[in-house]
Amino acid sequence: MKESLTKIPFSVTLKYTQLVQSLQNEGKDIVRLTAGEPDFNTPDQVKKAAVQALNDNFTKYTSAAGIRELREAVADMLGRQYNLDYKGTQIVVTNGGKQALYEALYAVTDEEDEVLVFTPDWVSYIPQIKMCKAVPVVVPALAENGFEPYEEDIREKITEKTRAVIVNSPNNPTGAVYSEDTLRGILKVAMENDLWIISDEIYANLVYDGAHRSIGSLDPTYKKVITINGFSKSHAMTGWRCGYCAAPIEVSKEIVKMQSHLSSNVNSITQMAALEALAVNTDYMRERFRERREIVTNGLQEIGIPFFFPKGAFYCFIDFSWLNEGRGAETGKVYKDDDELAMELIKEYGLALIPGSAFHAPWFMRLSYASSEKELEKALAILKRFKDEN
Repeated sequence: MKESLTKIPFSVTLKYTQLVQSLQNEGKDIVRLTAGEPDFNTPDQVKKAAVQALNDNFTKYTSAAGIRELREAVADMLGRQYNLDYKGTQIVVTNGGKQALYEALYAVTDEEDEVLVFTPDWVSYIPQIKMCKAVPVVVPALAENGFEPYEEDIREKITEKTRAVIVNSPNNPTGAVYSEDTLRGILKVAMENDLWIISDEIYANLVYDGAHRSIGSLDPTYKKVITINGFSKSHAMTGWRCGYCAAPIEVSKEIVKMQSHLSSNVNSITQMAALEALAVNTDYMRERFRERREIVTNGLQEIGIPFFFPKGAFYCFIDFSWLNEGRGAETGKVYKDDDELAMELIKEYGLALIPGSAFHAPWFMRLSYASSEKELEKALAILKRFKDEN
């Protein structure tokens, strides 16, 4: 057994999701708001394109980088929607955004290189950095600054070994959308230190206040930006496994080479479905998510549980630190950590959330509102009961 791999933790979000599925299979009634998965069906137009691909016998190998039509269509979309200057030859179609992220990290780092990660952070960033034998360096983004990193805090973490920085806006788990000033600060530090910027923009189309701004569009002269995106969140295509990275051609070529040995191409049927997806308007999904955000935030405000107001993605980051404030046997139950709290919410109250410690933000809880309004209302009723009892 590879010792370094045994030290990599299992995905916490998947751990809780599987636990809840197991309890539900036993007949327990649990409101599951753990997974970052839209509850919408994949649009019919996309599914029809997949069926057509099957009927056309489009079932052979494709280029490891993806079919030319899809790569060119992605490049065109990135230019139109986000003012990013990529050509089709710079796009690599991957098995979801996770593979794109890992391959980008692997391509631009060597052993012991340092990669900056802003916390709270998505659960796979640090494990993937370690799997590349690089070193994650945490830069805390504080709640009082809207979970956006301070430029001076980033500078303090720079060493001669720093090679890259991961940017995730809209952010998972907080729902923060970085301001242009914050993005320009990150870009400035990167340019001064010749760092790679790996920009995870999987929630780019889920911005509710203003428009998404991609860090790669701020200064087209700086070429060391790799943009990661995909179809899972934007088109409710989580199971189709189709993402992509857009990078300088010298990086894209290395990623294609790596992918040719690891997985060959993304399955041909999915690629044709993704090509069609680029022509499908999914604004209706975003508007429903906006409505659900209002249900959750208004409900939490009425209950009196503090939270960070999300500007993007489909998560609400709820603050449970009040449970630690002067509590004892006479004032209520004392929880040793937020994992114990999460387990009690699941087993005693029937509500599944992800503990903030999974994202390096202990005593927060991530609630995914990528679920039906009915489920969200049930969750709020449970949270009210929990608050009343605590």
